[in-house]
Amino acid sequence: MPTSVSVVVPVLDDAEHLRRCLAALAVQTTPPDQVVVVDNGSTDDSAAVAHAAGALVLTERVRGIARASARGYDRATGDVIVRLDADSAPPPGWIADAVRLLADPSVVAVTGPGRPHDGGPVVRRLWDAAYMRPYFGLMWAALGRPPLFGSAMAMRRSTWLAVRSRAHSGDAEVHDDVDLSMQLDPAWRVVADPVLTVQVSARPFSGLPSVVRRTRRAFHTFRVNGRRANPVRRWARRSRVALRLRAAARWSRG
Repeated sequence: MPTSVSVVVPVLDDAEHLRRCLAALAVQTTPPDQVVVVDNGSTDDSAAVAHAAGALVLTERVRGIARASARGYDRATGDVIVRLDADSAPPPGWIADAVRLLADPSVVAVTGPGRPHDGGPVVRRLWDAAYMRPYFGLMWAALGRPPLFGSAMAMRRSTWLAVRSRAHSGDAEVHDDVDLSMQLDPAWRVVADPVLTVQVSARPFSGLPSVVRRTRRAFHTFRVNGRRANPVRRWARRSRVALRLRAAARWSRG
């Protein structure tokens, strides 16, 4: 049976970027079975843009990207749930590649980096060194495996159902992708692959207030997750599971 795919896009006053995102979804080689746009209180025509593209539009009046994303995940009907930001523009083969990577039953989620389509040559040169590589590198060290990047990620619907009760979806100050990453068992396999790169806006480099806000939310996300966010505990859990798997493999070989 073919794998069904739902795409969830939270949006807040981002109509122009959303139009670009939905246009990119319309030309996917593996088209999504469902596109869910969660309007988090927009005052522009974001909802109208989503309706015009044929998306299912939900209204989430409680502000917060974690809350909006969770509302979309709950409404998604696909076997695979793709999460994009309104400013994400995936290449035509993106969904096909995500589904292919998730065909491995040991993989619970997949993700890729973003590349700015705006901001000028200086921003584009700094992007990897000052944003993407530190994010994936530092979070990988803290989590014991790759983190999810909210602008370009996909997970099994069963993965969301397994962790939804632990996610801090009511907290507007958490980074929803980091928080979701922490709810996944450290022993579960997450794949980060450059083939899942999407184009995004350069808003993280829009100025000092943006950097301060993102940094504050990162520390807050670690704080509210307590023991679950402890790197030592996470790496210890991975090591224990790896040892058990190796022992089971040796036993099966006789």
